[in-house]
Amino acid sequence: MNDLLLSYRWKLPGILLSFCGAILAVLFSWFDFRLKIPVFAIYSAFFEKKMFVTFQTNFADELIILTLLTGLTLITFSKEKNEPEGLDLIRLKAMLRAVMANTALLLFSVLFIYGSGFIAVLVINIFSFFVFYLIFFYSMKRLKT
Repeated sequence: MNDLLLSYRWKLPGILLSFCGAILAVLFSWFDFRLKIPVFAIYSAFFEKKMFVTFQTNFADELIILTLLTGLTLITFSKEKNEPEGLDLIRLKAMLRAVMANTALLLFSVLFIYGSGFIAVLVINIFSFFVFYLIFFYSMKRLKT
């Protein structure tokens, strides 16, 4: 599995992108941050259904998702600076635990959260697997050493 991972050098850009995404998320949530730009859409269904159109929209939420998702992906799939023996097994165990925790979160949400709250959970679900994985991986790695 080690040869499938990105170089350790990608971890710092991942951390920076994740940090920027988190800051943008705070600005978006608490201070109504907006970034109005024209975008191209293959499909759009706000007030009417449109295909292959360009229109002006608030791109802030897409920018937040792009930066957080890219950053967390880079952190998750980058090698450690020192790759000791047995780290592949820790990665696998962390990934399985992340899948189970993420599935439990989704099952709980399906049963007890409705309406726009459920849509918010689905957006959070985009990142939750990576967050669970990183929490499990680094805690299991720390316990091993």
